[in-house]
Amino acid sequence: FRRKARKAPALGRKNVMKFLSRAMLALGALWVAQAPAQAQVQMIIPWPAGGGTDIIGRLIQPVFTEAMGTQVVIRNVGGATGTIGTAEVVRAKPDGQTLLLTSMAPIAIQPSFMARAPYRADQLTAVCLVAEAPATLMTPTTTGIRTVADIVARAKANPGQLPYASGGVGGLGHLAMTGLSRAYGIQMNHIPFRGSGDSVQAMLSGTVPMLTAEANLVKQYGLHAVAVFAEQRSPDFPDTPTMREQGLDLVYPLWTGIFTAPGTPEALLARMDEACAKTLRTPSVIEGMTRAGHPIRYLNHQAFTAYVKAEAEKYAGLIRDSGLRQAD
Repeated sequence: FRRKARKAPALGRKNVMKFLSRAMLALGALWVAQAPAQAQVQMIIPWPAGGGTDIIGRLIQPVFTEAMGTQVVIRNVGGATGTIGTAEVVRAKPDGQTLLLTSMAPIAIQPSFMARAPYRADQLTAVCLVAEAPATLMTPTTTGIRTVADIVARAKANPGQLPYASGGVGGLGHLAMTGLSRAYGIQMNHIPFRGSGDSVQAMLSGTVPMLTAEANLVKQYGLHAVAVFAEQRSPDFPDTPTMREQGLDLVYPLWTGIFTAPGTPEALLARMDEACAKTLRTPSVIEGMTRAGHPIRYLNHQAFTAYVKAEAEKYAGLIRDSGLRQAD
């Protein structure tokens, strides 16, 4: 009897230790599996708060967080036409913890425009296209500028004096107006600002009379749309002509997309892409983006990668042909 009494606890302890060991291994594996989903993700917006990209970020962030199953926190890192924040993402670890939400200039234009670009367009990993709209030439109603002909007349009357704003040197607004100037043989005075938010405020204060940027600013600030850099007229501005109707082949879409660090594993990219698609299908996001004047256009990881490559090649050619590249 005593032998059995002593032996039973010994066998019990052995079984308990085996159970605890297996349980610890299972819990450890579960923690590893869940750790990436629980870690906080930062979404860098390489522009100051208040601009078009920032508005898109604030609209999609709550739903994107839910779709990712991870807290997504926005961080604005403005400066140098979006290249400072973009370069930070290029240098980030490929662990899915750093995303970039940006308009097209830092990706498709700046690597070809800058004399010493801190990255190449193909170094970033494209996740998904979020929105796309034609660049729109706008002016306050108080300026008296109603048509492209008005701009040309004023520019010819005072060569190099007529100012226009942009969201930064080498941004799409700058390139669009450069194309316009070259087409008409006129010279204007480029005044760059840190993003469309700052540039539209300068225009409203009377510092500059014109800006080419996202169309939603027209209704938001009660501006006059002079022309759109698109193949067809915008449904929001049916009375505003396209540049092609002016006889100019100037078509410049303003697009916004999500990127991440180079080398990010395909499994993480698929998860981000799926979250992006789900976010852009959500009724509250559709309503908010429509109200803010940012037309949704979704392209998945593969399609967006090809789209970005084509856009980068297009603007590289434009910069080369116009001699607009930044001086060394």
